[in-house]
Amino acid sequence: MRRQQLLFCACLLRDSAAVASISGRRLLENTLDLLGSINPLYATSGLVLGFIVGLTGVGGGSLMTPILVLLFGIHPATAVGTDLLYAGVTKAVGTAVHGHNGAVSWRIVGLLAGGSVPASAATLLVLNALGPRTHATSALISFVLGFALVATAASILLRGRLIALTQNADALPPARQAVLTVVTGAAIGVLVSISSIGAGAIGVTALYFLYPKLPAKTIVGSDIAHAVPLTLIAGSGYWLLGAVDWSMLASLLVGSIPGIIAGSASAPRIPDRVLRPILAVVLALVGAKLVLSY
Repeated sequence: MRRQQLLFCACLLRDSAAVASISGRRLLENTLDLLGSINPLYATSGLVLGFIVGLTGVGGGSLMTPILVLLFGIHPATAVGTDLLYAGVTKAVGTAVHGHNGAVSWRIVGLLAGGSVPASAATLLVLNALGPRTHATSALISFVLGFALVATAASILLRGRLIALTQNADALPPARQAVLTVVTGAAIGVLVSISSIGAGAIGVTALYFLYPKLPAKTIVGSDIAHAVPLTLIAGSGYWLLGAVDWSMLASLLVGSIPGIIAGSASAPRIPDRVLRPILAVVLALVGAKLVLSY
């Protein structure tokens, strides 16, 4: 009896090793195929955009999605879906850093997510009903994308003045503050799910008004942390709709990660007061073009 048990265990271990070997080989083959499909043009774009993000702190979605749509002719739904997952990966790294430094208010993250996640799910259901690749969906995404770019440009240009207005403002009552945070999360959830833009510059600006006494680093860290579940959930929804290009995503990540590192290292040497207004004007012009095109 004991001999049969030993033989059974030996066969089980052998079969498990064989399955693990096959699975590992398939994973390696799939990884090599993905790496082999990297497009140098997308990788170069990721490098340049990553450098700008590291240099200015402006979210990659504000730059990435319009370039994919206008420059490369990618369908708006695919551009948004791919960029959402790209943002989820890159912002997860930022969240780890901010969380390690104690610069994340998880209460604020939870309140924002309480509004944004249901709003994102509802938005994805609407897009699914319209059809991810119909003309109506394309027009909706392009229009909202243009509006979000103009709003982001305004946030960049006016952030200093807006922050100054909040310095002497009294904190809101906790109950009202919580409700407004959930509502803000819902609005961001709709905006991000349609355009992939809004969780960065717009979200930070809103949090300055809602939490005027909170340190700037905590506002930024909380905004980045909230963007992770939102972008991953919204991006997964686009994936289920068949609107994610995985090889393009890999190409963008390969280029953008070293670009962000290089841009962050160069930031202290280049005056921010020069770069941010130029970037804001470019975003406003691109946003106006997208809005007026539909």
